[in-house]
Amino acid sequence: MSGTPRDVALLVGRVLLGVVLFAHGFQKVFIYGFAGATDAFTKMGVPVPPASVAYASAVELVGGGLLILGAFTTIVSALVVLDMLGAAFTTGHYAAILVQSRGFELEGAILVGALLLLVTGAGRYSIDHLLLSRRRAAASA
Repeated sequence: MSGTPRDVALLVGRVLLGVVLFAHGFQKVFIYGFAGATDAFTKMGVPVPPASVAYASAVELVGGGLLILGAFTTIVSALVVLDMLGAAFTTGHYAAILVQSRGFELEGAILVGALLLLVTGAGRYSIDHLLLSRRRAAASA
């Protein structure tokens, strides 16, 4: 797939993934707070809970916002992949697929979405594309 359908699909996927990540980061920072999120990570057995909470919160809140805008998409996507791998390996005592049964569906879906953006980039409807277009125009002038 190329052209407009591809770029629209990337826009929709990127924005939805960004919204989900932003919501989870917002929850950690503004609802649970650093102490509450650190306590939850400790109970889940996440190593170095304060550092893990700081990383996850920043990647999810700031990274989610950047994905919505389509800015620094490949960098953010790589950080999200690491975030989800960390979640999978540290909290993953998976008994099922569905989240309510301690499943991996959320981490898996976010991981796959981030991998796709890492490989494809943000698409035409993004700040990344706008900046790259300007850079190319300046270089050819």
